[in-house]
Amino acid sequence: MLDKLVMYLQYPFVRYALIVGVMIALSSSLLGVTLVLKRFSFIGDGLSHVAFGAMTVATVLGLTNNMLLIMPVTIICAVLLLRSGGKSKIKGDAAVAMISVGSLAMGYLIMNLFSSSSNLSGDVCSTLFGSTSILTLTTADVWICTVMSLVVVMVFIFLYNKIFAVTFDENYATATGTRANVYNLIIAVVIAVIIVLAMNLVGSLLISALVIFPALSAMRVFKSFKAVTICSAIFSVVCSLSGILISVLAGTPVGSTIVAVDILGFVVFLIAGKIVGGKK
Repeated sequence: MLDKLVMYLQYPFVRYALIVGVMIALSSSLLGVTLVLKRFSFIGDGLSHVAFGAMTVATVLGLTNNMLLIMPVTIICAVLLLRSGGKSKIKGDAAVAMISVGSLAMGYLIMNLFSSSSNLSGDVCSTLFGSTSILTLTTADVWICTVMSLVVVMVFIFLYNKIFAVTFDENYATATGTRANVYNLIIAVVIAVIIVLAMNLVGSLLISALVIFPALSAMRVFKSFKAVTICSAIFSVVCSLSGILISVLAGTPVGSTIVAVDILGFVVFLIAGKIVGGKK
């Protein structure tokens, strides 16, 4: 198996998949901690369905670069969802559910009405659960993903203190002079970018796993925000690398394999947390 792995690593498409997988896993895990603590864990799922709906519209319109439509639509919805707080007539969880189901249904309807593909079911399944697109990346795709992921990481590092303040007590942060709305807007934009990037890796329905599992796993063992964030990033990168390599070797779907490894990792951290907690 080791010889087989070495042989596969000689191919550029495998190396490209590993690079993109690592960058997406790293960037998604950083904001995952914030979303879990802000009780917005399900926003990744909602935005992924929005991206799916936007993608179907872009396909019907025949756009050469569908990101020109998917990215701004997803960003706008992310901003609206994060602003749907206590003063909104539609609460956050209800807004996520409404946009999620509505976008998914409209996207599938549009694909049925206007698609010229002879394998509509296969196209929908590949989009929702991930496809082999992660293994057919071009050099340009890798560069775009790498640059955007690095931007996400740098934004998180430079605004770490502000994100920390907004995450734990938004009202107190506002009272002390922090412009919470501005940082919530930045968080929304970054989340939307991550969701769009992750669609090629795990598909629309599985994106939430990249956001939620690393954060929840780290929280089983660590308690401080900084420790959870670092552990979450390491966990996500290791699981993503393992999932892609297992997928290449075993011929299993990339997205589902990564999520399966995430679940296994969560179980390990859950047991480790109980052991550590029991010794205290």
